[in-house]
Amino acid sequence: MKKLIFLFSSLLYLNSPAQETQTQPLALSLEEAIAIGLENNYSSLRSEKEVEIALAQKWEIISQGLPQISANADYQNFLKQPVTLIPGEIGGGEPGSFVPVRFGTQQNLSATATWSQLIFDGSYIVGVQSARTLLQISKNAKIKTDLEVRKAIINAYGNVLMARESVEILEDNLENVTKNLNDTQKIFENGLTEEEDVEQLKITRLSLENNLNRNKRMLNISYQLLNMAMGLPVERKIIPTDDLNTLALQFYDLQLLEESIPVEENIDVRIAQNSAEAAKIYVRLEKAKALPSLTGFVNYGTTGNSDSFTFFNDDQVYYQQSVLGISLNVPVFSSGMRNSRTKQKQLEYEQAMLELEETRNQISLEIDAAKADYRYSLENFETRQESLALAERIENKNQIKFFEGLASSFEFSEAQRQLYTAQQELLQAMLEVINAKVELENVLSTKTYSEEE
Repeated sequence: MKKLIFLFSSLLYLNSPAQETQTQPLALSLEEAIAIGLENNYSSLRSEKEVEIALAQKWEIISQGLPQISANADYQNFLKQPVTLIPGEIGGGEPGSFVPVRFGTQQNLSATATWSQLIFDGSYIVGVQSARTLLQISKNAKIKTDLEVRKAIINAYGNVLMARESVEILEDNLENVTKNLNDTQKIFENGLTEEEDVEQLKITRLSLENNLNRNKRMLNISYQLLNMAMGLPVERKIIPTDDLNTLALQFYDLQLLEESIPVEENIDVRIAQNSAEAAKIYVRLEKAKALPSLTGFVNYGTTGNSDSFTFFNDDQVYYQQSVLGISLNVPVFSSGMRNSRTKQKQLEYEQAMLELEETRNQISLEIDAAKADYRYSLENFETRQESLALAERIENKNQIKFFEGLASSFEFSEAQRQLYTAQQELLQAMLEVINAKVELENVLSTKTYSEEE
């Protein structure tokens, strides 16, 4: 019993560090969160598997033109051998009579190995060319997925920072309003102000309490959304180490507005080009099916016969056989079926070219729109900073006037609401700078994670 208790305690001790690591909060900067997300996000993992599948398909297609070797073995035991009737006169019998005979032995064993090689096949040549295109489509899809994952993580991380700072600001505002309410209550009790002033501050406090509770709930949801974007369990505790203002300043980049790329470098255009190339290959594949195919083969086999199972005896006789051959398959007439299929693929190729042209124009528009949105977000960020500074001065002046009896409670409350609105608008402007830059980077394809040559 003591040994069992000691062993159980030892196992608990050995397991505790791993469990503690899983429960400890994970402090992450934005870049660290992106790195974790690109490794763990479900969409990113699925797209990575798609690349691996495409690579396996590429080698599957290539291997079809490489030597193929197959082998088979057959064992037969006639529990009842078939009987054949032969004319009786063959053995000296009466004409018109038949003699039952059995041919062969009761047991037979044969083994054959065949080597085959594709010598020429137009479809195979086109298929090998399509394998590279298929792999490139999967790689570009992976890049597109990584860009979207990065965007989702940045948006989620920014929402967490915004919700967290909103809670902090609302808590500070609630503390200040509560202090003003207490001071005003005392002044009212001394008969130096009206009850309306107290009630007005109570309304402001109730509004702040309601917003604070709402933002706390939103903060919890924001954490869960960030975990989902990174591919982590939603219950895992995350502590963002960046703050919204610093992050917004890092994403403040006027030079990005001057950056331009050829439209063909956009990942969506590249994917559309891959699709058009694949459609063109399918046209060539249908045309190649009208070409002859040539295959060579050679086989070697051996056969043993016996009325009993003596195939592993030294005196068992085996008869060898081997065949060398070439098979030529020439498509002659298909009643227009091949021509119809080729026409369908040609029309699909023309559709793909139209979609490629549409994608080029769409991306050009998206780049201009993203630059316009990003420029507005930068201008709006500067405007909201100035507005907050003005709102703070106005609120401070009205607070002084209110306690000196020079401003009404309504004027003071209006100045407070204006300040609270300016605070939230600045936080929103910071988040818009971050999100707008990410959107512009995506259409410019300046962040192409997991790109392979």
